[in-house]
Amino acid sequence: MRWWDIPPVLELEHELFPEDAWSEGMFWSELAHARGPSASRRYVVAQTPEGRLAGYAGLAAAGGLGDVQTIAVARGMWGTGLGARLLTDLLQHATAFECEDVLLEVRVDNVRAQKLYERFGFAPIGFRRGYYQPGNVDALVMRLAVAADPAAAPEAPPAADQAALPDDLGDGPPGPGGPSATGTTT
Repeated sequence: MRWWDIPPVLELEHELFPEDAWSEGMFWSELAHARGPSASRRYVVAQTPEGRLAGYAGLAAAGGLGDVQTIAVARGMWGTGLGARLLTDLLQHATAFECEDVLLEVRVDNVRAQKLYERFGFAPIGFRRGYYQPGNVDALVMRLAVAADPAAAPEAPPAADQAALPDDLGDGPPGPGGPSATGTTT
């Protein structure tokens, strides 16, 4: 994810999480920790072949512990495997960050996401009461022990007509010399 991704990410964030959406400042703060030799974050976006935002995800890492900060997939992309591909990317980077465990919080009423995390081996370890505000919705806390070998990290199966998740495409803004409409920026 790069600075030019923030406006469409915010739009999708507010569409999917209207009560507890992240602010623009929160995304800027996370991106500030995602670059350079002391990077401790991984943020990725996926676009459709037409260049529309299809989803995004973020991971924070510190002290051998990873924390899935966010995963969001546009409703039109639900059921395509994009959420699994985004999570796979985060888990592979958790291994690169030398994380031993990865935690996440998920709304107790988001059964769809819980099933995805369970497929990857995440197990419930507790609750955070009233975590999602202002709706006062509880969070289910889940944990996964991460494989020490990046090659052993889970992989999502490729599927046709999905948003692209290629490698890093550079620092320039979209357009000539910048990320392609079918690419992902990290």
